[in-house]
Amino acid sequence: MGNRKSRTRRCSLGPIRRRSTITASLLRWYRRNSRDLPWRGERDPYRILVSEVMLQQTQVGRVLAKYPLFLSRFPSFQKLARAKSSSVIKAWQGMGYNGRAVRLWRLARTLMLDGGGKLPGDTRALQKLPGIGLYTASALACFTFGKQVAVVDTNVSRVLYRLFPASVRRRTVSRNETIRRGDLWDAAASLLPKGRAKQWNQALMDLGSTICTARAPKCGACPVQAHCPSAHQINRTRADQRKREPAREGIPNRIYRGRIVEALRNLNGTSSIGQHQLAVSIKPNYRRGDRKWFRQILVDLERDGLVRLARTTTGLRVSLPD
Repeated sequence: MGNRKSRTRRCSLGPIRRRSTITASLLRWYRRNSRDLPWRGERDPYRILVSEVMLQQTQVGRVLAKYPLFLSRFPSFQKLARAKSSSVIKAWQGMGYNGRAVRLWRLARTLMLDGGGKLPGDTRALQKLPGIGLYTASALACFTFGKQVAVVDTNVSRVLYRLFPASVRRRTVSRNETIRRGDLWDAAASLLPKGRAKQWNQALMDLGSTICTARAPKCGACPVQAHCPSAHQINRTRADQRKREPAREGIPNRIYRGRIVEALRNLNGTSSIGQHQLAVSIKPNYRRGDRKWFRQILVDLERDGLVRLARTTTGLRVSLPD
């Protein structure tokens, strides 16, 4: 009981009147300005899942173009599970972060084998499935099954920190955006208006995506600026402080991974390509000193289910998985 009370105090978001005003203002703004996104009118759990996976680290505009094409090719868990992983990877072209396609395919196969082709409606049960973390589980529970749960993505976390900086603690100083996960989700849950979690979560997402942006927030157009202690205080000229990531000659490894998968997609009927030929095609200045690095990239891709490595008498050959 003592822990529960201290947790509630830590996530207190201030006077109830201020919170109620923020809720009413934001929901009113959302009714007038909500984005017309095709998945928001969906009730099919599969279609909503596909949209959530596609939206991870990908701009909405790109997803709007690829979403209907992917669904026309794989309209159900059953169709996706029956497909070859190579076909799913090819259909994912243009989306980036190709591992998402493989995880989605593996999830479909798991559901068809063990779940009767249906997603569970509980967040805990959802997180036990391959490739589904807290965010995706919460989004599915809320947007598909109508559960009253918080859904916190990058945009929502930014909005919450700016509105309630004293309640949502920073972990590090990074554009005032990096916050402690526990405090963040607790704060988001405490704000949920009764019976309106879906609209509220989507309102926060839309505000963060269109108004309360990271680099140049439009505070003058914000429906809750009068109640935001961060309004007009964000440094609009500060350059992004990006996390360091593995790279080669200034180019992140994830870019090379994407180039490799793209090269394999475009083999023009050839089933595989030699390691050296592939290396030169994605890194024109490839040299002897890059061998160990490139081999590790391939091993990691194979581990993630994105490529198949075949060791032959003439050397290593690379292809998309079967």
